[in-house]
Amino acid sequence: MTEAIAYDVVVLGAGPVGENVADRARAGGLSAAIVESELVGGECSYWACMPSKALLRPVIARADARRVPGLRQAVQGPLDAPAVLAHRDDYTSHWKDDGQVGWLESTGIDLYRGHGRLDGPRSVTVTADDGTVTTLTARHAVAVCTGTRAALPPLPGLDAVKPWTSREATSADRAPGRLIVVGGGVVATEMATAWQALGSQVTVLVRGGALLERMEPFAGELVAESLREAGAEVRTGVSVASVDRSPAGTVTATLDDGTTLEADEILFATGRAPRTEDIGLETVGLKPGSWLDVDDSLRVTNSTWLYAVGDANHRALLTHQGKYQARIAGAAITARAQGVPLLETDRWGAHAATADTSAVPQVVFTDPEAASAGLTLAEAEAAGHRVRAVDYDMANVAGSGLYADGYRGTARMVVDLDREILLGVTFVGPAVGELIHSATIAIAGEVPLDRLWHAVPAYPTISEVWLRLLETYRG
Repeated sequence: MTEAIAYDVVVLGAGPVGENVADRARAGGLSAAIVESELVGGECSYWACMPSKALLRPVIARADARRVPGLRQAVQGPLDAPAVLAHRDDYTSHWKDDGQVGWLESTGIDLYRGHGRLDGPRSVTVTADDGTVTTLTARHAVAVCTGTRAALPPLPGLDAVKPWTSREATSADRAPGRLIVVGGGVVATEMATAWQALGSQVTVLVRGGALLERMEPFAGELVAESLREAGAEVRTGVSVASVDRSPAGTVTATLDDGTTLEADEILFATGRAPRTEDIGLETVGLKPGSWLDVDDSLRVTNSTWLYAVGDANHRALLTHQGKYQARIAGAAITARAQGVPLLETDRWGAHAATADTSAVPQVVFTDPEAASAGLTLAEAEAAGHRVRAVDYDMANVAGSGLYADGYRGTARMVVDLDREILLGVTFVGPAVGELIHSATIAIAGEVPLDRLWHAVPAYPTISEVWLRLLETYRG
């Protein structure tokens, strides 16, 4: 039997979250190994954030250009779809991870390629493609950073249809003539936006009553309006009952009302499931395939050595939020390894992932963009806060009018009336994605509104919406 190789920290999953946990451990003077069964860089680099935004950037740029006098006539033609797809391929490094592997090597993190499984406390076995098995042991911590996979509904015939998930939607080599998108969340709206602009006839099927239901209601309304104007069909309150693919390749979707739709491809963007079904959770008393409950230092409940960081803990399924958690977890692991007697796990402490519940930022890269940070009005009210929503029409900001003729957008801030700080902010409109970090700072910093009054926005920029919101609040 081969002797186990010991490290201070062993990380399962070499996506951006796992990379950051290992990097923070190394920065704290600990040795670290990382295990990956696919590509180093993970879902974000190859099948999510990077390829999707590479597809969407030309779409958004053309939409913005069409709203600028003197430029709109020059950009009336179709997008060069092959060039857009080639640009996407460049941003995924053509699905090769040499650059990411080089970065790992430069930091002193050891990479083990293969399928990693827990094998009891502090032990991980790695099975390589050739069947070779390596055992790693962790002196201080094992971090589960395995992320999520697309969750598909239990529909008759779905497996045989071979539907698109987010992976196929971001890596396809051509635009299907007709595309059905099932879902109304971020993946659904972004991919509907991208493929409609790249030449597909898109139909969006939403089980609920609106798009982007986790954001303020006006966000989904504006995005749906824009999709329809671009030529897509958006249907709400409908569900897919079954699917079938003909020998010729056509997909038929039967809806719950008995009507049918035909398309060349069908994308299911109906949620995510944790990739924890085959990582040996049963060897440490946990349920395979489950989300992993953690404390604010990202340590799994009732464990002294097991951490779950990123999507696997279901706190905030966003790459940037997972990387934030990784920084917190890395600091906590290092402090505990160094014997620090009392960690800073109070609210906003160095070892507490407070932002997961109080100041999560998100940008949906549709046309218009939808960006939010913190709580929606409904979430704040449900949490028992005494709040007031302050809305402003972004078309009335001078910078918005200069940015685009016919600018359409809405801003909302949710004010805690007892403390007079912000609990949440939402912007919807062209180019608002770059505004959201200012909101994140105001929320995370719990900046009093009377101090924000002294934060003067430059004129004429879209960010002057901050002044207009504060003026509206003051009356």
